[in-house]
Amino acid sequence: MGSAEPEGTDWVAAVAAVRDRRDAAAFAALFRHFAPRIKGFLMKSGTAETTAEEVAQEVMATLWHKAHLFDPARASVATWIFTIARNRRIDAIRRARRPEPEELPWGPEAEPDQEEALAMQQETQRLGEAIARLPEKQKDLIERAYFGDLSHTEIAAATGLPLGTIKSRIRLALERLRHQMG
Repeated sequence: MGSAEPEGTDWVAAVAAVRDRRDAAAFAALFRHFAPRIKGFLMKSGTAETTAEEVAQEVMATLWHKAHLFDPARASVATWIFTIARNRRIDAIRRARRPEPEELPWGPEAEPDQEEALAMQQETQRLGEAIARLPEKQKDLIERAYFGDLSHTEIAAATGLPLGTIKSRIRLALERLRHQMG
């Protein structure tokens, strides 16, 4: 498999260029190098070729959107990318096993009345204030898990914290939020 990138390409700098400048050339180099390797890795682990291709695309899109979460002190670029690939593969397997819903509603959903909309807005504001009052370590993990849409495993890979610590801090944060929202 030929590569346009020299052997010693600085992948950390490429991810930083994507993160800092949305550098399309750096992303293209990352894509050329890692996408075929991800696809091969997935196919060797039993994933069908079309699914492997889709997952590889998802992984690279994740790299583009979440480059800011990469921490070179915690993992190499390859480790970070292949951890994302492994998690996306698990997600794809789960989706494939999940049955399709039998009934899907048709047409637009009813608009909430003004009272409901105001109540929802106030609840959202209360939740934001409650999250802001969390200890910084818990707040960071809640934001990554629920607003950054990362799995606990992805957070562990990004932060270098043990998976058990991630789960414990998120559980404690959710308990505090439930208590504050009471």
